[in-house]
Amino acid sequence: MSNNIKFEYVSRVLEQNNNFSLPVKGSKNAAGYDFINPEEVTIQPKEIKYVKTGIKAMFPDNIALLLFNRSSNPKKKNLILINGVGVVDADYYNNEDNEGEIAFAFYNISAIPLTIQKGEKLGQGMFVKYEDISDYNSENVNERKGGFGSTGE
Repeated sequence: MSNNIKFEYVSRVLEQNNNFSLPVKGSKNAAGYDFINPEEVTIQPKEIKYVKTGIKAMFPDNIALLLFNRSSNPKKKNLILINGVGVVDADYYNNEDNEGEIAFAFYNISAIPLTIQKGEKLGQGMFVKYEDISDYNSENVNERKGGFGSTGE
């Protein structure tokens, strides 16, 4: 991974001193990094739950971290990502609401509660480079002040 891109633990994880895992690639040529569930979480039927990873990511402004569900989650666990693909912006890192902790927005489509065990894979994160349009007027854009949903209504 580039020296300008890195995963870190959020402070609550460091304080617990548990055996959490930073995201890793599943194979040499994997495009994404696997996020591991740091603690047991139960999602009730038809519930949307933000499953926190204990991880934050620092990366340059022209890069985004895209979060994808595991391909097996919908069939085996009845879990979908409610937003399809999660988008983590560079200015999400160390925001004042939640320190930039990355979470997967899961929806339990089944009629029974589902528990994700500690140590199970949640999904994947992939860093992608993007370009801004050259004449974009950034004077009218607000600075990020918080976590999930903080940049709009």
